[in-house]
Amino acid sequence: MKSNTTALTTSGFNTLIIFGLGILDNGDIKYYSNTPGSQDVLVASNGSYVGGDALAAKVRSLKSGAGSTVQRVEISMNAQHVRELMARPGPGADTPLYRNFAALRAAWALDAVNNDDESIYDAASTAAFAAMLGAAGYRYTIAPYTNTGFWAAVVARVNAGRAAASDLLLDRVYLQCYDGGAGNDPGGWQGALGMKVVPLLWVVNDSKPSQGTTAAQARARFAAWNQRDALAGGGFWNDYDIEKMGLSYKEYASVLTSVFP
Repeated sequence: MKSNTTALTTSGFNTLIIFGLGILDNGDIKYYSNTPGSQDVLVASNGSYVGGDALAAKVRSLKSGAGSTVQRVEISMNAQHVRELMARPGPGADTPLYRNFAALRAAWALDAVNNDDESIYDAASTAAFAAMLGAAGYRYTIAPYTNTGFWAAVVARVNAGRAAASDLLLDRVYLQCYDGGAGNDPGGWQGALGMKVVPLLWVVNDSKPSQGTTAAQARARFAAWNQRDALAGGGFWNDYDIEKMGLSYKEYASVLTSVFP
């Protein structure tokens, strides 16, 4: 709610990923905020959207606002409680979890759910959850930084029997190439997963300055990777850093639109 979404949506980005949401043990969904001055919000409970009209309008405006270049909006989450809820009550359309995700998708006009699992790594429940989301109308994406074998297993399970690119349920891989994933090689991950990846770099920030990347530095890295391995695109991790550090959404977006036209 604090972000300058007009600047964000009119700068040239075509996809935005909202970080981060989480599942509670009863299947409710909460939107967590790391930004000072904002607060956590319960957004779906008992099969209904409960996050308020203002927040819904803000998220929906990411695609529908005047001059917006955004075509796709995703929510990113960890894997807390997924394994337990897939075991009981399961992924059925009558479960609270399914109904909550369906309600949130309708309220926020969402396109995909992104999996930023960095600790649990259970392939069977992850695939079952992805299938549930697919039934509810979502696409599924992943944001790995390590554990290549786990993510390869997830890609294989989720996309089993889906040969056409347009039919893929797990249709994007956002590879973290900063912090814990700073040494990741996009080309190597493409070979391991059997699909193209979208590497992510962290913008200039004051949380871990050594991991920050200027627009010029990002352009050079993306161009070199893409020339060598023909990537699916590129993106940025931005924990409110662009506004906090007085940077330009348009400058960072122009990196992506020039390297990946």
